[in-house]
Order: sequence, then C-alpha cells, then structure tokens
Amino acid sequence: MATRKDFTEIDLEIEQRKIGIRFRQIRKSLGYTSHEAFAYDHDLDRSQYGKIETGKYNLTLRVLVRVLNAIKLSFSEFFNEEYDDIELEK
Repeated sequence: MATRKDFTEIDLEIEQRKIGIRFRQIRKSLGYTSHEAFAYDHDLDRSQYGKIETGKYNLTLRVLVRVLNAIKLSFSEFFNEEYDDIELEK
C-alpha cells in the first residue's frame, strides 16, 4: 500500500505562494498590469485578490473556485505544467 505524504505548514505555504504566482501570471497574460483593475473587472474583492497573488491569503476552496470561475478556467487548466514549473525565490 502506498503511503500518503502529509503536508507540513511549510509545504502549504509554498503551495499558497505558487497559487499566487500562477494567478499573477494569468492576470498579466490577460493584459492587466495591476491586480486592482483585474479584481474590479472580474467582480472580486481587490484587497483579498491582492493577498492571494502575494501568497498571504489562506485560500478556501470556495474562494479558489470563485476566482477560477471569474477567469473561466478549470482546475486542470490552472494546475497544469506551468503551475508545476513555478520556482520560488529563496
């Protein structure tokens, strides 16, 4: 039987930061230079979205789905190879 890897707090923080970076990549690819304009145009809370992009917001599934729906992406489109290739600065 395969053993399951338990996520540590550090692992979760890393994933939170990677999610923020991925959202920033998508925002910029859509032509937005600021998270405020992007959030406004997609009916998202600007402060909350800014914290998501910087990895300082503990995303719930509900918020993640809401943002993905706003930009019309599925989970598989968001968590793709580009997500896997994100490297964090140390």
